Amino acid sequence: MNINKPSFLSQIPPVVLNLIIINTLFWLASIILPDKLGIDFTDMLGMHYWASDKFQVYQLISYMFMHDTSSIFHLFFNMFGLYMFGRILEQVWGAKKFLFYYMVTGVGAAVVQQLFWTIDFWNVSEALNIAIAQNSGVALVSQEAFLSHYFHFQNLEALTAVDIVGMKAALFNLPVTIGASGALFGILLAFGWLFPEIKLIMIFFPIPIKARIFVLIYGLAELFLGVANFSGDSVAHFAHLGGMIFGILLILYWRKKGTLYKQ
Repeated sequence: MNINKPSFLSQIPPVVLNLIIINTLFWLASIILPDKLGIDFTDMLGMHYWASDKFQVYQLISYMFMHDTSSIFHLFFNMFGLYMFGRILEQVWGAKKFLFYYMVTGVGAAVVQQLFWTIDFWNVSEALNIAIAQNSGVALVSQEAFLSHYFHFQNLEALTAVDIVGMKAALFNLPVTIGASGALFGILLAFGWLFPEIKLIMIFFPIPIKARIFVLIYGLAELFLGVANFSGDSVAHFAHLGGMIFGILLILYWRKKGTLYKQ
């Protein structure tokens, strides 16, 4: 007797499956097409700071589908997390509700990251504007320590307005965020909320931990790493927190309406 067993892919809910496929296709396109078309997809579709001349509104969404092309690990771990936790949420919520949650937390993560950049650049932005108006780098002396991380200059005070305009543009063009991690952290938050007693095992700490504790540890770790801002750390920790924050807001809204466990 022949028994047709369902394939691995057929067991993955449609939204999760399509998100994995889309992310993988974007990753492959980012590797293959730049040399053929001369287009930097990360620069075009990654999310830039809102004050950058490279920023486009669509980047608040497109950045979620871009991943580091220097290795497969960034893509793999995000998609693995989406598969592990997202498929369960999609089965509980249904395709439309899960996709809505995924997109809201992803865009929410982008908004929080933009807010963090705005705060981080606030003082130097004010100093740059004053220096441009005065056609002198004198106003930038107070920001010399900050600017020296990004630029090399011999006499900051001697800079002209033209020099400072170029410096401002270059500075604001530097930050770029890519990856589905913001939405993934929203998914982790939802999983921990809906299934708080399920025990999970972290790779670096192979002891079963309840999902709600697991999510709490991750959230606190991201907050610490974001505030600490260690040198060489290029991870968008505040975007991860943003995904969690918007996930909490959406879950609380659904719970208030009594639709949290409904499709």
